[in-house]
This record gives sequence, structure tokens and C-alpha cells, in this order.
Amino acid sequence: MLIFEWVVGVLFGAVLLSALARRVGAPYPALLALGGIGLAFVPGVPDLRLDPQFALALFLAPVLLDAGYDASVRDMRANWRPVLGLAVGAVAATTLAVATVARLVVPDMPLAACVALGAVVAPPDAVAALAVLRHAPMPHRLATILRAESLLNDAASLLIYRLAVGAAMAGGFSASEVAPTFLLGVVASLAAGPALGLLSVALMRRVRDPASAIVLQFVAAFGLWLAAERLEMSGVLVVVTYAMTVARHAPGVTPPRARVISYAVWDTTVFVLNVLAFVLIGIQIDPILGRLSGADQWQAVLLAAATYATVTLVRFAWVLPTTATHNFGLSEAGIRARLGAGTAVGWAGMRGIVTVAAALALPGEFPHRDLVVFTAFCVVLGTLVVQGLTLSPLLNRLRLPDDDPVGREAGRARAAAYQAALDSLAAGADEPQADALRAEFRAALAEAEAHDEGRAPETLPTDAARRRAIAAARDAVLDLRRRGRIGDDAYYLLEEEFDWAELNATPRGET
Repeated sequence: MLIFEWVVGVLFGAVLLSALARRVGAPYPALLALGGIGLAFVPGVPDLRLDPQFALALFLAPVLLDAGYDASVRDMRANWRPVLGLAVGAVAATTLAVATVARLVVPDMPLAACVALGAVVAPPDAVAALAVLRHAPMPHRLATILRAESLLNDAASLLIYRLAVGAAMAGGFSASEVAPTFLLGVVASLAAGPALGLLSVALMRRVRDPASAIVLQFVAAFGLWLAAERLEMSGVLVVVTYAMTVARHAPGVTPPRARVISYAVWDTTVFVLNVLAFVLIGIQIDPILGRLSGADQWQAVLLAAATYATVTLVRFAWVLPTTATHNFGLSEAGIRARLGAGTAVGWAGMRGIVTVAAALALPGEFPHRDLVVFTAFCVVLGTLVVQGLTLSPLLNRLRLPDDDPVGREAGRARAAAYQAALDSLAAGADEPQADALRAEFRAALAEAEAHDEGRAPETLPTDAARRRAIAAARDAVLDLRRRGRIGDDAYYLLEEEFDWAELNATPRGET
């Protein structure tokens, strides 16, 4: 019962921290990390531990499925050079640099353990960066690169991590023996994910109940990960390619009600997993420091500081000379914009749940495990607090140029959608309701024709009036309920109808 009470309290505290993060424009994982380290020194905190073999599946499978579903294949293809450079090149460079630093600071740490530490802290986290981008302007192309990087660098870093942990536990490995199996697993993963995604879409056509559909999504996330690991494939690659395939083919299959509910469930899931991950690793810090002697504690602090400095400097050293900002030109303004874009991408390299999960997943007998876990958490804490709390002011100061490609494409696509809707009403629909809808769509299209870029308005002409009418209708039904004229069942039925009608008439940014 004590653990349950702690869980309830932690979740309540996490909600308060998340609200504070939104208020100050900071990534909520930054405050969760601070909360996690604070819990480490609270008397009476239960000693919660997670089976290392379970950690990666629990934390990464749902997070990667959610991120893979939101990934834009077209934008990733258009920016493949900088994305690949950051996701593979920067990860490899960071891993190598951190391994070198770790070997210098802790000479008795096995090389494989040093490489494992480098792989643990190498991948930046999209959740933290995107939380900042909700409050600060960043060009769409740079935001796309950050999203794609954080999706693919997980695969690169965890492949290195898997090899390094295996070598550390086995006391070494032979590249000639491991390479064929490793490459075969990567190829099989890249083939299995899309194939299973297409099969899943075909099967989901038969599932209309939102609750059942969402449960099957979680079954797919965990099932794919566990099956991939059992077959010695990459769980990251299987889950990510599966999610990207489903995202491309599911929109015409998934019922709207299930889709709306699903988005809310997955947002909540990612939030809860972040809370759990930071709490679990935070409460391990105090016992870890207790197991380290005085000299070892100073060595741990030195390694953590050196690792944080290394991951920060290596990212800047990789980003500034690369092509991530090549489209700003060579004029004085272009060079200034290029340096600003490189600074923004470099400073956005915050670590998060992937690093935490990988550290928690280290076997109990892993050499220097306490040192690696402590260092990983300090890097996460440092990047989230320092970069996370200053990225928004930095972006506001840089004022990077952006031509709003998403808004432009959405406006034009909305006009095409309104025209298609109007055409469908012109085919033999003479009832008065059709006349009213035709008038609405024609007014919206007239506004699009008058726009320089052909953008249609975000709402139909009567949506504002519709929202006012829905609010009045909602108040009237609520009053009937208060006076006992209708029961709760009737009220909830009407409330759901009003909710859907209001959502349909409300721009996305105002929901």
C-alpha cells in the first residue's frame, strides 16, 4: 500500500511540475529530472527497482511507436543528409569521444563499459526539444531535422549499446563472429517492421471499438519489441518502421472517434513513462552515492562533468560545419542565419528518457554500473536544466527566418478539401441543408481565392456562431440537469454530442 501511495503522490507532483513547465516555457522533462533527484533525498522513499531486461521494453517501445507514427517520411527524405549525419555520425562521434574521456578519468573501466556509457548518453531526446518548440519559434526545417534525428539516433545508439553491453558481460567479443549476425538482424528488422505494419492495418479494418483498438496498439508496441529481441533483431528498428508504415496507411481505416481518443491516450502514456523513468533513476542516486567511497564520489562527479562537457562540445563541433543549415546562402545575412541555425540545433541536444531507460537496463553485474548510471543521470539532468531552460530565450533572441511551410501547405490543402466538399454537394443535393453548406464552403473558397497564396481560412464562416450556440445549448442542458429535469445518462449523451460539435468548429490551436 505504501508504494501505491507514493505512486499517486508522484503522479500528482508530476502534473504540478508539468503545469509549471508550461507556465515558464520549459520542457517538462527538465522539471521531472529535478523532481527525481529531489526524491532521492526524501526520507522514507521506497526502494523501487526495475528488472533491467524489462526497462527498455517498458520505456522505449511505446515512446518509439508514438514518435514513429508522427514522423514525416517526406520531410525526412528531403533532409536525409543532415538527419543521417546527426543520427549516425554524431552518435558515433559522441560515443567515441565519451568512451575516450571515460577511459582517461577511470583507467580501470573496461573499454566495452566505456563504449556503453558513450552509447547511453549519445542520443538526444525529442520529447524535451519539442516541449520547448511549443513556446519558441524554430524554422520548420530545423524542427523536422530534430524530430527525425531523435527517432533514428535511438536505433544507432542502442545498436552500439547492445554490442558494448554484450562485450562487457562476456569479457570481449570477436567482430568476425558478431558482424554477420548483427547485419542480418538489422536487415531483417528493416524488412519485418513494414511488413507487420501492413498486416496490422489490414487486421485493424475489422476493429471499430476505440478501447479495443488502443489496447491492440499497446500489444503491438510491446509484442514487436519483445519478439524482435527474442529473434536477435533490433527492437528499435522494428517498432519505428512498423509505426511509420501504419501512419501512412491507417488514416483511411481508423474511425475518427478512435483516432481522437488514441492521441490523448498516447500523449498521456508518454508523459507517465517519463515520470516513472525519472523517478526510478532519481531514487537510485542516493544509494549509489552511499556505495561509493569519498575518492570514488569525486571520481564519479569528475566523470559526470567531463561527460556532460564532451556531449555538448561534440554536438557543436559536428553541427556547425555540417549541411544542416546549408540553405541559408553565403551572404552576410545568410552566414549569420547559418550560424544561428547551427547554434539552435547544437543547443537542442537534450538527453531524456532513452538515456534514462538505457542506464536502467544495464545488468546488475555490469562493470562500474553505479558509475555509468550516475553519469547518465547527471548528463540528462545537466542538458535538460541548462539547455532546456535556456533554449527558448535563445531561439527568441536568434529570430531565425521561417517561411511557414506547414501553414502554407495546410492552407492550400484546406482549400482543396473545401472544393471537394462543395463538389460533392453539387451532385443532386437540393435539400435546404445542402444549400446552407454550399454557402459556407463558397464563402471559405472566396476567401482562399483572395489570399495571395491561395490559403483557405482555418474555420468555416459560421464556426464562431456555432461555438456560441453550442455554449448556450450546453448551459441549457446543464440547467435541466441541475433542476432534475433530465438524468445523468441523458446529460452525458448530450454532452458528448456537444463536445464533438465544438471540436469540429474549433481551430486546432485553441483546443
